[in-house]
Amino acid sequence: MCFVTEVSFCESKCQKTAKRIKKKNKSNSKIKTFTKKNKKKDSETVIIEKLQAKYIDPSQITKFGDFPLSSKTLKGLRECGYHKPTEIQKETIGLALQGKDILGAAQTGSGKTLAFLIPVLEKLYCNQWTRLDGVGALVITPTRELAYQIFETLRRIGEHHDFSAGLIIGGKDLKFERNRMDQCNIIICTPGRLLQHMDENPLFDCVNMKILVLDEADRCLDMGFEQTMNAIIANLPPKRQTLLFSATQTKSVKDLARLSLKDPSYISVHENSEFGTPKELSQSYVICELQDKLSILWSFIKNHSNKKIVVFFSSCKQVKYIYEIFCKLRPGLSLLPLYVLFATDLAARGLDFPEVHWVVQADCPEDVATYIHRVGRTARYHRGGESLLMLLPREIKMVDKLTEKKIPVQKIEINPIKLNNPVRKMEAFLAKDPTLKDTAQRAFVSYAKAVFLMKDKEIFDAQSLDTNSFAKSLGLAIPPRIRFLQRLNARKENSKNQKNSFNNKANNKTYFTTESDEDDKIKNKSAIHFNKTDSENSASDDDKPTNTPFHVSDDEDSDDDNILKVKRRDHDIELPTDREMADLDMGRNKNKKPITKAAAAKKILKKENCTKEKKSELAMQYEEEDEGGIDIEKAKLVLKEEDKFDKQLFKQKVKAKHKEEKRKLKEKKKKEEEEAKDEFGESESEEEPDLSWLPDPDKIYGEKTEEEKRKLRRNIDNLEEVLKKKKKHKIEQISSSLNVNEAEELAMMLLKNK
Repeated sequence: MCFVTEVSFCESKCQKTAKRIKKKNKSNSKIKTFTKKNKKKDSETVIIEKLQAKYIDPSQITKFGDFPLSSKTLKGLRECGYHKPTEIQKETIGLALQGKDILGAAQTGSGKTLAFLIPVLEKLYCNQWTRLDGVGALVITPTRELAYQIFETLRRIGEHHDFSAGLIIGGKDLKFERNRMDQCNIIICTPGRLLQHMDENPLFDCVNMKILVLDEADRCLDMGFEQTMNAIIANLPPKRQTLLFSATQTKSVKDLARLSLKDPSYISVHENSEFGTPKELSQSYVICELQDKLSILWSFIKNHSNKKIVVFFSSCKQVKYIYEIFCKLRPGLSLLPLYVLFATDLAARGLDFPEVHWVVQADCPEDVATYIHRVGRTARYHRGGESLLMLLPREIKMVDKLTEKKIPVQKIEINPIKLNNPVRKMEAFLAKDPTLKDTAQRAFVSYAKAVFLMKDKEIFDAQSLDTNSFAKSLGLAIPPRIRFLQRLNARKENSKNQKNSFNNKANNKTYFTTESDEDDKIKNKSAIHFNKTDSENSASDDDKPTNTPFHVSDDEDSDDDNILKVKRRDHDIELPTDREMADLDMGRNKNKKPITKAAAAKKILKKENCTKEKKSELAMQYEEEDEGGIDIEKAKLVLKEEDKFDKQLFKQKVKAKHKEEKRKLKEKKKKEEEEAKDEFGESESEEEPDLSWLPDPDKIYGEKTEEEKRKLRRNIDNLEEVLKKKKKHKIEQISSSLNVNEAEELAMMLLKNK
């Protein structure tokens, strides 16, 4: 409609101009007017065919317009300010548009997000995808923050397309997502929430899905997401295009086989470059003690107050405490936890923080890949940046590993005069605020756990940490208890003491067998096994063989049939006692060798000598047989016969138990009756009590009237009848109606009647 209105407006303007010229010149010359003709539009199918026929060599591409992209995608790229593609985009977009599987690896900040979002939009456009077709593309990322960033980029460059996109991450309203899953053409998600929808949401259907993208693929496929990703991949259609992107790309055959990649193209634009990180990134490291880290960090922030800084720690609890205490110390610039300034490795992958000047790694990264992703938050898109790595003296080996991966780092020295230590102020804040003190204690323990859980034990050793000094540097007067380290040390001490005690016993005892008794053979075999294991363990621990008084003999000229023998030279033979054999068995149990239930049962039977007597004739015959091995079929029959006697014995035990319970119940009832009789019945003693010492109630309370006496006699008669009939029942009800005087009178009369 706009185009037609514009044409009609041009025609009327030309006619008016012609009339004016005709009046001025007063000539009969005719003025011809030209109208713009509408061009016939090509159908969308023809446009798609033309685009697919334009795939060219990546080396000839200088701008996004050289790619065979739709006008809607190009318009979105222009509006977002994207004009020239980066190296990874040149190499991957053309291959992805042809439908090939891709493994893309490039340095951080090189534009990998557009390298897979553009093919996603073009894939669905060429297939003429509509909202009724359901899910056509899945983009999986390891973190929610990265998923949100990708979604915002897709929303801006795909604004002119008719596709619908959904952000499916944890922490959002699950019901809201569930009701709209069937309307999404492109889903950007994290693995956990996607699997939850696959399992619980009947509206989710990815049967027609065309393209799968894994951003930060090495993190998605590692051990943390292994089970989740296996379950997700099992629900995806086998015929699909798969794109994998990361700065540290996986080449594991196992990982690629899980994804069912078909002849993937591996593209690494910086694989042959001089450095593994961007050239514009200046990298340095400093060696410091653990207790000096916070003072160095504080002084660094104070001296770079006009810079944007990202600081990485090992755990969230460290981030929380450092953020809170530094906010109280007021360094002179704004502080933010998790994202900018203080962060964990959660923010190390994919996130684009604009114009970050410094990346400070207060704690050593787990490996080289983590280091690359951390420093990748600066020096993005050919901009400059700097990084600082703080290392403990033991962690200096990380520098060698970085050098092997072509990462240049330079050592710098810190002037101790310029350091500003805020420990005194921190101690004062912790003394005032118990909550802040608890946060500091949690940060202390979480750092020790993070170091303990690191895989590379050559670099990380939790036992070597100076915990007292580190606690003081956090503002804590006393270091908190690290329970898991205490338990670990206790186990080591127990195992060491046990080894020493056994070695002392072994130096004074001899274990030797030449008898044919089965029990003695078992004892000697256990002694051989334990001493051999103990010597191996001590050799592995101390790199020295243990001096034991035993040696294993397997000579062919031995007189006995046993293969293994234990001998002691130049000493008399002395057999071990039962207590020593029990100690040996305990030591063997703690040598990391599991004991089955059957073995434990045999051990108990041998220890207590409680062999069960066989009652059936078949079992007795089976025991008397002297054949080698076990006849399984015959053993089954024996068990069935013995089971009959066991059931009878069990019934007898149940009956005896019931009889015993009945007997105890009768005794209890009898005892209760006797106690009641003693209380309300006849007294056991026949002699009457001496009541001469009691005062005369008539003198104290006065004499009673005839009416009161009659009433008292009636009550006594009633009470006697009740006692005769029910003995003790309802006495409390009758006696409660009497006052004090009547009660005393009643007591005197009862005593006289007796």
